[in-house]
Parts: sequence; C-alpha cells; structure tokens
Amino acid sequence: MFYSSDYVSPLGLITLASRNNQLVAVWIEGQKYFGDTVNAPLESQPNLPIFNHTKKWFDHYFSGKNPAINQLDLAPIGTPFRHQVWDILCKIPYGELITYGDIAKQIAKTNQLASMSSQAVGGAVGRNPLSIIIPCHRVIGSNGSLTGYAGGIDKKIKLLQLEGVDTLKLTIPTKGTAL
Repeated sequence: MFYSSDYVSPLGLITLASRNNQLVAVWIEGQKYFGDTVNAPLESQPNLPIFNHTKKWFDHYFSGKNPAINQLDLAPIGTPFRHQVWDILCKIPYGELITYGDIAKQIAKTNQLASMSSQAVGGAVGRNPLSIIIPCHRVIGSNGSLTGYAGGIDKKIKLLQLEGVDTLKLTIPTKGTAL
C-alpha cells in the first residue's frame, strides 16, 4: 500500500509518497514524470511518521539549513542503473555542482567500462523520484547550462540559489524539455 501527504513549500505544493514507512517519492506539483514511479493508488495519510519527519527535513532545508539525506528513510523505486546514478547524486555537497559527464565517468569507472553515455545518465537523473532530497538540481551541462530539471528550470534556479550557488555564472537553455 502506498500513502501520500502534501507539503506546502516555497516552490509550490509537494506530494510525498511512502510505502512501509519509507519515502518512495517526492514530486513537485506540475513536474515532468509526476507520479510515474508508483504503480498503485495513493491513500492519503498525512501524519505518518515518515511524512512528519520529511516535512521537518523540508522545513530545515527551505530555511537555509543543510539537513543530511541520511536522516530520512528513503526507498526510491528504480532500476539498478538509476540507483547507481542516484547514489552519486546523494554525495554532491550543498552548494556544489556536477555535470552529467562527470557522473558518466564515475559510473564507467565503477563498472569498469571504457565509457558511459551522458544521455543515459541524464535519463536517470531526470527520473529521480525524490526531487530535492536526492539533489538532481545540482547537475548541470558540461557547458554550464542549467538543463535537465523535471520540476522546471525556474525551480532549479531557486533551489541552487537557496544553497548559495552563484547562478549568474550559469546559462539557461534556449530550447529543450527542461524549460
């Protein structure tokens, strides 16, 4: 059984989803792939312990603090490759950025491959079911482009600014699905 609760954030309404008292998804209202990782109906249970804990985590995050990801019991649903990518995302410190190419190089090295596709990494980053908590907003293009955020480029900019990133040095893509 999957449960849900809502959190009102500075970015808009965020829907939380859980199963077995573990957080499986965090979706920003209107984001691409909203709800796609949960294949069953969600039952509203706004006061489950995992939701209360996650809401406190978000309160700290949106007040400018840097709560640790491991404070939450996370269970994102995805393929082993996606989990590899998401594990790398979890290691990106607050206020720092990484490129899709950097992640691809890490995956290739870990799996003893000659190379890895940055586009494949981009697909896994884009399908991150735990927006904000697993910080996919900290991933940028190799040319400094603020591309690839399912929640929308405006929200990516706000998250990065909240974390102290100088977004004026980054570029906004002129075309693409992340706008």
